[in-house]
Amino acid sequence: MKVGLHIADFTWEGGPPALRSRLGEVARGADNAGVDRLSVMDHVWQIGPLGPPEHEMLEAYTALGFLAAVTERVKLLTVVTAVVYREPGLLAKAVTTLDVLSGGRSILGIGAAWNEEEARGLGLFFPPRAERFERLEEALRICRQMWSDDDGPFEGKHYHLARTLNSPQALSRPHPPILIGGGGERKTLLLVARYADACNLFDTPELPHKLDVLRQHCAAEGRDYDSIEKTVQVRFDLGENGERVEQTIEHLHELSELGFTVAHGTLARVGTLRPLDLMAERVIPAIEKF
Repeated sequence: MKVGLHIADFTWEGGPPALRSRLGEVARGADNAGVDRLSVMDHVWQIGPLGPPEHEMLEAYTALGFLAAVTERVKLLTVVTAVVYREPGLLAKAVTTLDVLSGGRSILGIGAAWNEEEARGLGLFFPPRAERFERLEEALRICRQMWSDDDGPFEGKHYHLARTLNSPQALSRPHPPILIGGGGERKTLLLVARYADACNLFDTPELPHKLDVLRQHCAAEGRDYDSIEKTVQVRFDLGENGERVEQTIEHLHELSELGFTVAHGTLARVGTLRPLDLMAERVIPAIEKF
């Protein structure tokens, strides 16, 4: 099993003037600790479970470009891009640029979007839910076409591209991996089976059921269930002095037994860097054996 670090809270000691250096330290610490991937949210305001909307939030792809520059090994992604916040052609171009400039380390994390409040607040496009899922499927098709040898037009219900030219092409082969976030059983997991290289599910008691649903969709789509990377969204809290490390390892073993190969999540007190040391010294060596 591998570990991914999700950085979702930028309200740290020192405020915005210190954010550049602190974020760089965390990213380099994760890179050196053996973390497999590093992600940020695609939100423009902070979300309710983490703090009030007025708290600091960085734009996702600008932040990922910075993270690419200060790291050498970790994969980079959003968890996850709100499909309606960017036109799909521009999104594919952004992920391709990240892939090229990071040396082939980008992943497209994408979903149907949900935060209407922030979208309305900043005037971002936010259609009804059914349309968002239609646009998500078309965006997935557009990205896959732009990462292929086909630079012809794309004609969908919502998107119309006259020429899907993408130069330079991504370094990742056959293309940057596509991860779809969310556990919706009728639409999201169907799109995972149809288009994605990975899924990302929240760590809840429903996980076995969600995986069963995905397995059924794969069977219906003629897709190899085992070819999809299973990622689970968790919260790592190792304790002030590492007192919860063994409990964390035990839970990660349980998730591994379900078939998850990546535990991806926030790390309590990450801004102090000590939790990353604990990850490197105790957690990662233990779960690599799963």
